[in-house]
Amino acid sequence: MVTVSQRTGRLGTESAFEVLARAGKLAAQGKSIINLGIGQPDFQTPAHIVEAGIKALRDGHHGYTPANGLPALRAAVAADLHRRHGCEVNPDNVVVQPGGKPTMFFACMLLGEAGAEIMYPNPGFPIYESVIKYSGATPVPIALREDKGFAFSAEEVLGQITPRTRLIIINSPANPTGGVTPKEEIDKLVAGLADHPDVVLMSDEIYSCMLYGGRQHTSLLNYPEIRDRLIMLDGWSKTYAMTGWRLGYAVWPDALVDHATRLCINDHSCVNAPTQFAGIAALEGPQDEVVRMVEAFDRRRQVIVDGLNALPGVRCADAAGAFYAFPNIEGTGLSAREAQDRFLEDCGVATVAGTSFGAHGEGFLRFSYANSEENIREALSRIGKFLEG
Repeated sequence: MVTVSQRTGRLGTESAFEVLARAGKLAAQGKSIINLGIGQPDFQTPAHIVEAGIKALRDGHHGYTPANGLPALRAAVAADLHRRHGCEVNPDNVVVQPGGKPTMFFACMLLGEAGAEIMYPNPGFPIYESVIKYSGATPVPIALREDKGFAFSAEEVLGQITPRTRLIIINSPANPTGGVTPKEEIDKLVAGLADHPDVVLMSDEIYSCMLYGGRQHTSLLNYPEIRDRLIMLDGWSKTYAMTGWRLGYAVWPDALVDHATRLCINDHSCVNAPTQFAGIAALEGPQDEVVRMVEAFDRRRQVIVDGLNALPGVRCADAAGAFYAFPNIEGTGLSAREAQDRFLEDCGVATVAGTSFGAHGEGFLRFSYANSEENIREALSRIGKFLEG
């Protein structure tokens, strides 16, 4: 009998992939499935980015790169952050990794251990809680509430800090809720952290280009008073429809950047070279496709929010960012998991139970509107007929 380590049992999973697999099996059996479960843009990577990756292969970029990423890519990241956020970033503090998850994992492994506490959004991206537990630290949820637009409360966050708190994870715009925390709350959080100089902050800003209704993104990089203990996570997956390329980055503080780079060396050596050249093309090339994609998401957002609010027993807060709606389905009499399963099996619509994102997700479902308006309308029609009996 094989014996695995005790910590292995503490690892969770990402249920959206389980739903995707179940939906795939049903589709293979001939059932019509509309997938509103997976958090993946339904657009193709822009052609000039694809061509840059192909050219890199043809030009012979087949070998290892520096563990923290190509210098040209790290410089492009710094320039892009200055263009978008108006902040100065030293390329030496940029660490390129295969997606966003390694940053989450590395941050929790560097700062988490038995006796430590790490705070994270709940409902939130499930990998946060999973890797916190794996590190040996105690996960402390930051409750995100419907009546607050799923924005965190700075007062509540600061009130939960204890002498054991090592790391606070925040995510805005947020997965799974689509919530965006107002700048005033972020201001209050940063001001309050002055009383807790040993607490590190990880800001997951992977959806920073996807805000609606005239909202502007507030990057934590714009607060110089916390830059010495801030990890800012971003990447290419969502903005440039590059989920399968596996390319992300983080800006690490001076005290942690060498540790993060050493973890890269031990974990994955480096990101493959052609993908990094594609990443340079994405940041330095035309942004027209990004604008068009976000405009399409905005149109879909309005369709799905209005449509969900018209369903019996369902209400849905405005989706302010990302490409998710997070409706309250308590009025249907179904639990989150029951609604997920019934909508998939009886309606052919894949969604993800709110409880997949933490205990505070009970009574909610995540709908991804990374699908066509036609499919979104059809999915809502099917669910409406089911709920009306």
